[in-house]
Amino acid sequence: MDQGPAAAVDEPIWDIIELLYFAYRDFVGDPDSALAAFGFGRAHHRVLHFVARNPGLKVAELLDILRITKQSLARVLKQLVDDGFIEQREGETDRRQRRLFATPKGEALALRLATQQTRRIRRALADVGPDGHAAARRFLVGMINAGGRDDALHFVDGATAKPRRR
Repeated sequence: MDQGPAAAVDEPIWDIIELLYFAYRDFVGDPDSALAAFGFGRAHHRVLHFVARNPGLKVAELLDILRITKQSLARVLKQLVDDGFIEQREGETDRRQRRLFATPKGEALALRLATQQTRRIRRALADVGPDGHAAARRFLVGMINAGGRDDALHFVDGATAKPRRR
């Protein structure tokens, strides 16, 4: 199905829409069995990923990234803290702040899950060609609402931690 520039502006691009659904399903599905072994789900994965990549992340920042409510985060975060994957610390200048850090156990799990997902990404990029990574990045950035792109890129490019196996 050709959906190039000549296609009507309002005509749905069915193939890309559906391929995005299928790709996302499989991308987030790869880590499911590893998460299930701990009694975790995809929400736990998202929280652990961003905390491991951004040591000291404020709870308020995490809520903004995930666009979820405090109530939704509370249950997931409590389980990750209680099970020793994440620790909460008071802010250094504002004791009311809660800053989040992955523990060594949390870093190891975050890396394990990212490694599974990276394998899928590398296989897909290998089929795209030498500019695959840059092209995929441009496409994904283009999918982010224009008003949020700079923040997303600042966040992605500014992540300081690369979780390590322990």
